[in-house]
Amino acid sequence: MYYDKELRALRRSGRFRQRRIFSTELKDFASNDYLGLAHKKELLDAAYRSVREYPVNSAKASQLINGYTPLHKEFEDLLCKLNGFEAGIVVGSGFLANGALIEALVRKGDSLIMDEEFHASGVLAARLVENVAFFRHNDPKDLAKKLQSSAKRTIVAVEGIYSMSGDLLNKEIFDVVGDALLIVDEAHSVGVVGEQLQGVFDLFNITPRPNHIKMGTLGKALGSYGAYILASREIISFLENRAKSIIYTTALSLMDIALAHEGMQEIQRNLTFYKEQIQKRQEVIKSFGYEADSLIIDIPCKDVLQKQEELLEQGYIVGAIRPPTVKQPLLRIIARLGESIEDLQRVLELSRDVCL
Repeated sequence: MYYDKELRALRRSGRFRQRRIFSTELKDFASNDYLGLAHKKELLDAAYRSVREYPVNSAKASQLINGYTPLHKEFEDLLCKLNGFEAGIVVGSGFLANGALIEALVRKGDSLIMDEEFHASGVLAARLVENVAFFRHNDPKDLAKKLQSSAKRTIVAVEGIYSMSGDLLNKEIFDVVGDALLIVDEAHSVGVVGEQLQGVFDLFNITPRPNHIKMGTLGKALGSYGAYILASREIISFLENRAKSIIYTTALSLMDIALAHEGMQEIQRNLTFYKEQIQKRQEVIKSFGYEADSLIIDIPCKDVLQKQEELLEQGYIVGAIRPPTVKQPLLRIIARLGESIEDLQRVLELSRDVCL
């Protein structure tokens, strides 16, 4: 009754969405579980033991009340050690982390400059900012032009690997930003690129500077849920004092933290294996004529929902991404390590056929 007209309009435009439970028997090429860690029950068992030994089952309160525990701190310390940052803080989700960064760091008189394909979480938070500009996707020259402003402080927001296209961040952007604050959303690059599989700072061998900020998620390559922010001690302290989605939310659950911690240690123990498996899948991606900077393959596809259904009938689930998330509908395929090379080849063959 209240939103019937709007819902009919969404159906007419092909933008109607609804939740759906898919069979776990399907070959999964849709999820962001890049390394297949979400299927490893031994990680769950180890995480459970960690939480079972702790006196309480949940965080119980916000981090600034008494929800911050040794489990949170130990994981933050590991992330700082692996990434070379001074300090870190875990957050409820990547969406909340980007919201925290933009809402808190961009003050009156500051300027926010964002890649035009930055994640929706950042775009939403940008509505709270007075002075916002978008630069052409992954274009350091256009960014350089936008940086020529008289703002008190400038904050630039980019992604390490862009979630829909799979594009790798242009390394030149690190040079162009100069002393501006640089937020790098590494949600889709951690666990996928770099010598230690820690993302683009690792890949480009960039030592973090005081103006560098890294956001990573626990719900993708680490096989858990949540997010983290790494930065200088000053910036992390400022977020503790100003970021509403940190101050006014219950701390991330102990089980999520423990599971992500186990996932990160699993990656570090078996770096060679995971890097080799990633490389093998990227070689398959290249053999089909697609870019292989990441494990994301996007295929333009007009009748994307119908094509997704055709693939489901063949036993494969892939992402069907539609506007306004992207400009044109596309099939989004994740070359996950949780599925075999043979199945990856098959789903790419089928996808190419149905999208012709």
